[in-house]
Amino acid sequence: MNRPGIVHRDEVQPQRLDRPGFASARRQLGRPAGGRGLGCSHMEVPPGAAAWPYHWHAGNEEAIYVLQGRGTLRRGDGRFPIAAGDYVALPPGPEHAHQLINDGEESLVYLCLSTQREPDIGVYPDSGKVGLFVGSAPGGPKEERSLHCFLRADAEVDYWDGE
Repeated sequence: MNRPGIVHRDEVQPQRLDRPGFASARRQLGRPAGGRGLGCSHMEVPPGAAAWPYHWHAGNEEAIYVLQGRGTLRRGDGRFPIAAGDYVALPPGPEHAHQLINDGEESLVYLCLSTQREPDIGVYPDSGKVGLFVGSAPGGPKEERSLHCFLRADAEVDYWDGE
């Protein structure tokens, strides 16, 4: 059935992540529904895992709406319990660094919404990395990116180095 601008979660194949401390099934809904400036992912995170490392964005705003389960939002210097029905606003900037951890006993299911501005820079305070995204925002199609790399934050060189 052709329903312009509508996609059902089950019509989108999940992208699975499984590595120590991180696991998820992510269904990107925004692009398949025809969205361009706003991304939306349906996330399922098993107990004991997080979907993403602790990070913040320089250019994009994110939001989380919890559909099922419980977890802990790590934000700034604090940790806060979250549960089904909670909405979390995550504007750009270091004071809004965040990570959602499923420390409950059932799957944590939530919608993650994000503006899709590019370029963007992601900063990962725990590991001292920065991510550069040009041509497509972090949640956007990788094949549209002209630059996508992760670097150590302390890998600075002089402006004229190599010129």
